Amino acid sequence: MARDTTDFTPISSLADLTDYLAGGAKPKDAFRIGTEHEKFVFFKADHTPVPYEGEASISALLKGLGEKTGWEPIMDGPAIIGLSGPEGRGAISLEPGGQFELSGAPLETLHETCRESNRHLADLKAIADPLGIGFLGMGGSPKWRFDETPRMPKSRYDIMTRYMPKVGSHGLDMMYRTCTIQVNLDFSSEEDMRRKMQVSLKLQPLATALFAASPFTEGRPNGLLSWRGEIWRDTDNQRGGILPAAFRPDFGYADYVEWALDVPMYFVVRDERYHDCTHITFRQFMNGALKGEIAAWEPTLGDWTNHLSTLFPDVRLKRFLEMRGADGGPWRRICALPAFWVGLLYDEEALAAAEDLTRRLSYGDVITMRDQVPSRALKTEVNGLSMLDLAREALAISRQGLKARARLNAEGLDETHFLAPLDEVVARRSTMAEEMLNLYHSRWDQSVEPVFEEFQY
Repeated sequence: MARDTTDFTPISSLADLTDYLAGGAKPKDAFRIGTEHEKFVFFKADHTPVPYEGEASISALLKGLGEKTGWEPIMDGPAIIGLSGPEGRGAISLEPGGQFELSGAPLETLHETCRESNRHLADLKAIADPLGIGFLGMGGSPKWRFDETPRMPKSRYDIMTRYMPKVGSHGLDMMYRTCTIQVNLDFSSEEDMRRKMQVSLKLQPLATALFAASPFTEGRPNGLLSWRGEIWRDTDNQRGGILPAAFRPDFGYADYVEWALDVPMYFVVRDERYHDCTHITFRQFMNGALKGEIAAWEPTLGDWTNHLSTLFPDVRLKRFLEMRGADGGPWRRICALPAFWVGLLYDEEALAAAEDLTRRLSYGDVITMRDQVPSRALKTEVNGLSMLDLAREALAISRQGLKARARLNAEGLDETHFLAPLDEVVARRSTMAEEMLNLYHSRWDQSVEPVFEEFQY
């Protein structure tokens, strides 16, 4: 997230929180696609991480990119921490370890999404190449130790860094040493939100398997295919994972609100200063817990919006739905991830077929898949259901959904070709992580250094 929200509208009741989520509903012809992707930033000469400050640095990239594009700088005190596109259409932000993120504009087609990513990477390379800087597309930092990884000067990250070791074993790895591709999608009503939430929660482990691309840690194989997926199994289980309530047939906005209210907060922002609030939940905040600690202690809608952005379920509900299960990866996968979910969720017949496909999967089945996928990926099985077979069926449904959308580019091609990288994974029965491991044990001569050349953008 590039910029934390400032909205001083007071919250008068719990209904305000539910109404905020409900306000995200849109007519189907207004549905859009918002794609986010993160990448590791490294020096090409020696594959070391790029620091925040200096002539060749993260801050230099941000300043140069701002000058090239005209995007507005986002500041945290004196430090530039991101860029905001015109009229809120897109943003650049930094993850805690310097991972460079594009939060794309809400676009109508996948063709536009790919053009946006391509343009962003071209602009970025124009600034980075003279500085000897490259960008790596995969799910986990393959080489750098935690103490070698730079820290970005964002106030919210200082709070998170202190808090994470108290609530899980992998929180700092999540923050500093992982990258993802995500897509944000719309819903038309509470029922539509429920259907999309339930299908996408059940299939999120499949996305983790299809996009598994983090088999190395600190210069050697880590025994996993998605280290990032394993990290999320114990980052902060109060605010992450699979929501049991979402599996109920009557799940709605109020259920998500009730869950979010009892998750510890990270912060509130007052007068551009971040106040650590990890000692209270949002419900306690609503009940006056900060009275006497800060002057403006009453909760605002901006506080609620910021709190929602600090929750990490595998599918996150804000005024849209965020698909959060995939590892980062090369350029083609930036387009493939939104294609997979748009095909499944944005066509009514495809959504109904996806519901039929996933109907047999219980909450326990999904937890089992989520537990097995980091090490087994497409070899995962639950109750006689093979992840590979599930992938074939889900991709077939997604393809039909994209065909039905019939969004054509200038050459007359629809959006189905963006699924090609996932078709290849299924045809080979092998993930990107397994391909990397094969290279490591053969042509790479048990070194991770070539990954920086062969999987850079």
